[in-house]
Amino acid sequence: MAILKADWQAIFQRDPAARNWLEVLFCSPGLQALSCHRIAHWLHSLGIPVFPRFLSQLSRFFTGIEIHPGAKIGKGVVIDHGMGVVIGETAIVGDYALIYQGVTLGGTGKEKGKRHPTLGNNVLVGAGAKLLGNIHIGDHVRVGAGSVVLRDIPSHCTVVGIPGRIIHNSRAKEESPLNQNLPDLEAEVIRNLFERIKILEQEVENLQTQLPVTSADDQKHQKPKENTSVDRDQIITEFLDGAGI
Repeated sequence: MAILKADWQAIFQRDPAARNWLEVLFCSPGLQALSCHRIAHWLHSLGIPVFPRFLSQLSRFFTGIEIHPGAKIGKGVVIDHGMGVVIGETAIVGDYALIYQGVTLGGTGKEKGKRHPTLGNNVLVGAGAKLLGNIHIGDHVRVGAGSVVLRDIPSHCTVVGIPGRIIHNSRAKEESPLNQNLPDLEAEVIRNLFERIKILEQEVENLQTQLPVTSADDQKHQKPKENTSVDRDQIITEFLDGAGI
């Protein structure tokens, strides 16, 4: 009962859409899936065959959240929206984790034994993120939406990208569940390369100005090339700033 109460309270603390207990009870698929999973996990730990998996499939049918009865889930866990969430058999989820829709805590093959991720306490996993294999995610880790994590992550870090890259955070006690401040690492790399190309192009232009002009036709062909280059630079800049996404 203490675990179910913690699950209940966590929804009101972390979901601004939760307005009253009746709405949470009937309209929160995450709470329904977790409640059903805790029963299925208890039966699974007793060694009862078939029926725990049947409960899991029944919960999946009604909530869109698939949790294997063998998975170990701590207290105060919130599965927000939850559609498409998959949690594998040997996965371990720590206390007060926040999991958004489309998240997968899965394996990487047909290996035996521990083959699914272990999440520490107060972990946030953004929408569509995939955590694969027997990896360990430390406490207070934030996994950005759409990231693919394939290796261990120490505590108090943020992970973004495909494959997931670590960006260290300050060890603040209060962490925002929002993803809008996560950096776009791919765009940063492209921007740096773009700046280096512009520098090289400028150096080439400086060298060209030092060469004698052979004919008047060459000057005519240079102007449209310059205009085309400016247009191309503008398109790339707009894309890197988000206009092309």
